[in-house]
Amino acid sequence: MHILPFVWHCWVNTTQRREERFVYAAERQQLILTSARAAGRAEVGALAEQLDVSTETIRRDLTALERRGLLQRVHGGAIPVDRVEPEVGLDVRIGRRAAVKQRIALRALEEIPTGGTVLLDSGTSTLAIAQALPADAECTVITNSLMIGAALSAKPGIELMQLGGRVRPVTGAAVGRWTCEALAELTVDVGFFGANGFDAQRGLTTPDQEEAAVKRAMVLASRTTVLVADSSKAGRAHLTRFAALDEIDLVITDTDLDGDLAEELRAAGPTVVTA
Repeated sequence: MHILPFVWHCWVNTTQRREERFVYAAERQQLILTSARAAGRAEVGALAEQLDVSTETIRRDLTALERRGLLQRVHGGAIPVDRVEPEVGLDVRIGRRAAVKQRIALRALEEIPTGGTVLLDSGTSTLAIAQALPADAECTVITNSLMIGAALSAKPGIELMQLGGRVRPVTGAAVGRWTCEALAELTVDVGFFGANGFDAQRGLTTPDQEEAAVKRAMVLASRTTVLVADSSKAGRAHLTRFAALDEIDLVITDTDLDGDLAEELRAAGPTVVTA
């Protein structure tokens, strides 16, 4: 006789607790967003301490805010979308995390077959690969980057093929119809690609549509696809996607990559290694 009222009472209390948790999560996420907009960045550890919740809870909140288009995940936290940095020139990016890029480049050399064919996308991580190639390396390298071409032209063992097209001043990369048409005729052993951002949901992204089209053509021309990008690019998304993550065979990044992000990347398909 008294069981039904008791069950009803328990269901009401459980529903109220669920509603309270939902409201609390919404309020917490609003606090996170306000803090991020004020400071320019939201740090997982600091937020967990301030709000007295676990770091896993904060990561879930950041993911929820990113899905709503309010924040963009970066290593260790997130930044508000209105604070995303504009695309910067190659001369500025070369100096950023140079030691990390060198380690990534040395690991990337292990993927180059002797006597094989290689595509090097424009970018600072791929430039580091070109600079790390030994002078006696024997392979054919195709690139759309003027700086990579210059770095390889003095290495006698390398047969260099420079892709033509309109050169973007900000990256020194050849882009456009000529570039894409040349790539459509190629099949190479391994392609190395940089990206301004990459994550499990949005894949590999870059701000410029013409450059994205060339990167896409490079992906399609490569038997083996390798993303070389430092961990500061992880969790970021830019205007144009040029590859889904399951189209990439290997991701080479650095040891600062967030563990949760690394697992998300692996679950999406590619092998992920850190250098």
